[in-house]
Amino acid sequence: MPLLLALPLLLVFVSTAAAIDEVTVSSKAELLQAASQAKPGTVITISAKSLPGGIYIENLQGSPDLPIVIRSLKPTNRCIIEGGIFGMQIAGPAHIVLENLEIRGATQNGLNIDDAGRSDSPAQHVLLRNLYIHDIGPNGNCDGIKLSGVDHLTIENCRLERWGKGGSAIDMVGCHKGIVRNCTMKSDPMHADNGLQLKGGTSEIVVSRCLFAECGQRGVNIGGSTGLPYFRPQGATYEARNITVEDCTFLSGIAAIAFVGVDGAIVQHNTIVAPGKWVIRILQETTEPGFVPCRKGIFRNNVVQIKKEQASQIVNVGPNTSPDTFQLEGNAWFATNGQISQRELRLPVEEKAGIYNIDPQLEGTKGGMKVATSGQLSGRVGVREQK
Repeated sequence: MPLLLALPLLLVFVSTAAAIDEVTVSSKAELLQAASQAKPGTVITISAKSLPGGIYIENLQGSPDLPIVIRSLKPTNRCIIEGGIFGMQIAGPAHIVLENLEIRGATQNGLNIDDAGRSDSPAQHVLLRNLYIHDIGPNGNCDGIKLSGVDHLTIENCRLERWGKGGSAIDMVGCHKGIVRNCTMKSDPMHADNGLQLKGGTSEIVVSRCLFAECGQRGVNIGGSTGLPYFRPQGATYEARNITVEDCTFLSGIAAIAFVGVDGAIVQHNTIVAPGKWVIRILQETTEPGFVPCRKGIFRNNVVQIKKEQASQIVNVGPNTSPDTFQLEGNAWFATNGQISQRELRLPVEEKAGIYNIDPQLEGTKGGMKVATSGQLSGRVGVREQK
């Protein structure tokens, strides 16, 4: 798949050389001073148990071999950044790592990473690792992590809980070439809009091995509705393009996957359990002249467990879309309270090699992810074993 070409670009963070400068800070003022003086290779370690939120840092500029790192003293003992309109905002960075931090209680967004309003000069090479962000908002469009104009990004091993009622655990606007992996997002079906949202010209993002539990209206919102001035790049004719969501688990929530103003996306090898209403939504929310209709989505080799009475309405198709360009193939459909057929599902296109009425036996878990343990399904569909 062409999306996988983005992954080697992210590995610059894995094998960094020894730090040129190591600084330990114990207050917000010391952190801001250290950040203002940081050079490629600087590692800023926060020894304090907690810091007040509203931390704003601009123009951190590491290098490919020597990123700038901000972290807690121990991975198992995160510094708590608490309160503020935002917990922490990093504007216009390049080659940075944030790890082992907890952010809670911000009234707007927990963590902001952005291009400082310079849409032609993206923030780039950002690694977010082992963050715990929770209890953000609670009302309004308040996100756990807000990313605007970030290229070459990795978000891994992060946990996000209870973000704003109109917001997302992770919200990307105009972000490109990145991966979100091994993350957990958990809220309440009636208390959030999305688990993960990718919109505003976002492209070439892989979402892998994440758990979306009760993530509100949409577990993953591939696309969305963005004001034209906020698109990156300007002139994009799609909300999202070349997105892959794979080997993830979706538990409850109103809808698992929404394709919204998409120009190509793949959803494969996921396990979807008990969606409140829909498995898939195909929508068009941006209808400006020149925008492509939502099209070219692929939904394949997923395990879907629903109730029989949901079968006839598990796919929601809205106006101004091109559902005939979608592909469905090799998905395993199971109702917990009766037999279902392809005809009952009323899919927007005919599915190839669909599998029906084999119990995936989802009682077991592996690494926090529900997996298909049925001998007839294991390895064929649903979350794949890691090698």
